[in-house]
Amino acid sequence: MQPQANTSQTIAKRDPALVMRLSRLGSFHQSRLSFMRILTRRMTRENWTFSRPVFAFDAKGVGHAIYCAHTPDRTYSLIAFGHDLPPEDRSDRVIATAWDSTFTLFDGVPEAADIERLLQNIPLQEAGRVSEKELSVSRANRSVRLWDHVVSCLAAGEQPAQAEVDKVGYLMRTTAVYGSGKLGAADREMIADRPECASPFQIEMLSVFLTRAYVRDLVQHMADLKGGATAVTLDADIARSLGIGNSTGLGMAPFLVNHPMLLNNWIAAREEAIAIVRNLLAASEAEVATFRDLLARSILSADIWHSEHPVQVEKLKRLRSDLSALVAHVADTDLRSAHPWDGLYTWAEGALGEDAQECLASLMLEPYGALVDHLADQMSDSDRHAFRIDGTMRVAELRAVLERAYGWALDMNWAEKEHCARAWYVSQEKLEPRLGERFEEPIAPYEQPLAPGRDAAALYAALKDQEDDKSLAAFLLAHPEHRHSVRRAQIVDLAPYAEIRDNTIGSDLMPIDMLRCKLSFFGATHFDPRSDRWVRICMFGNAPYPEELQGSRGDDWSYPPLVERAK
Repeated sequence: MQPQANTSQTIAKRDPALVMRLSRLGSFHQSRLSFMRILTRRMTRENWTFSRPVFAFDAKGVGHAIYCAHTPDRTYSLIAFGHDLPPEDRSDRVIATAWDSTFTLFDGVPEAADIERLLQNIPLQEAGRVSEKELSVSRANRSVRLWDHVVSCLAAGEQPAQAEVDKVGYLMRTTAVYGSGKLGAADREMIADRPECASPFQIEMLSVFLTRAYVRDLVQHMADLKGGATAVTLDADIARSLGIGNSTGLGMAPFLVNHPMLLNNWIAAREEAIAIVRNLLAASEAEVATFRDLLARSILSADIWHSEHPVQVEKLKRLRSDLSALVAHVADTDLRSAHPWDGLYTWAEGALGEDAQECLASLMLEPYGALVDHLADQMSDSDRHAFRIDGTMRVAELRAVLERAYGWALDMNWAEKEHCARAWYVSQEKLEPRLGERFEEPIAPYEQPLAPGRDAAALYAALKDQEDDKSLAAFLLAHPEHRHSVRRAQIVDLAPYAEIRDNTIGSDLMPIDMLRCKLSFFGATHFDPRSDRWVRICMFGNAPYPEELQGSRGDDWSYPPLVERAK
């Protein structure tokens, strides 16, 4: 029986003024609409098959492998190169020039000439050259302590301790997964019309999914060579608990500002899904049971989520406390009553912090794939033409838009140092975004336009003495410096979730909030900030491996299974 939806939609999507604040965006969790889960659902639904035609490595892990994903229409091949990297050369920083493994996702099945060409270029990453046949370029480093522990245990005939595995959660972490034309690889427009690429970042997610299989196979191969007949195969449950780590820094943060329509589509899809579930008149016994099971698994996930960053330590403490309070409340609440999910969320708004509220929002979607999964098709920005300014709009109308979308910024004194303490610029060495201290470094002349709030306030001030019925075309002829702010304001008027409604250059800015927002849509878990500017995460932890997809029980792999974890 299908869930009963409230077709009157009495509960609307949440107000952008609430959702688009950085502290809330920095509390998002993965959900059914995360890109990794969109991919695994498609692979399972379409019965993709996988093969490994090449796997040739020595005892140190030097060599190459090919992993093929066969869709109903075409094949994608991950080509992985393993390297013998000296410990002193191992770095997660973007300025690194050598890695334990390097990869490309190839469009089709590579021939010998392709492998030879890529061997000369992919290990060099930015310094190499790739073609339109390459869809992504990436690299990864071993988590040395856990890698050595797993190899040594398996070689000695023992399984690694689950507690040691949980402390890290991955055997390798990527330091970049480049797609969409980066480094000369295929531009997104070349593949956007393919069904499997319709949702955002599906090529990058496929690259990571196949990388995870490579890492498991490589650690097993090295253990087998080291242990010989004594070596054992890594336990399937332990292997499944291992994801792929990722180190992400400031280079990703400006993405949310630079792609307003895409950001809107991501958030709007999630908010529509939440509203759909909150409008349900009732919940079945099976739906309530699914929710309770995944809530218990969320508590386990929070318990094995580790961080040493003081901000994240406090967030985790609050999250664990709030999830315990949520469990107690759910135990005393009849979720078979009218509008159960709206009642539960409304209670959470007053009783729980933002982290737990957003965790609950994701959990509420889990029993209702049939109602919300289709929203994944709305998350890309399919308009290939740049948004054009409507010069016929009148000044009075634009003022009203600015007051609605940027009200938080209009009364702020942007001359005060605390409100403009930071400046975004692009590093000359790596052509990557950086964040500097405006009043301590000579970077103001190089500032990037990544402070929409400040710029909107300047536009509003410039409109102060303009006649209400004056056209924006006439205004911009005299004040062309405000074109970018007019364009953003008109975008947010059409797409209310397109703009972060917070200061992106203030002294209290936490760029990791921007990183977590984007990474949660990827499907990342266990965010572990290493400073306020970069974070480590886990991807595809607990997911099925390629050969397990068709036998997997469901789409809830992001939540760790409720099994007793070996010490």
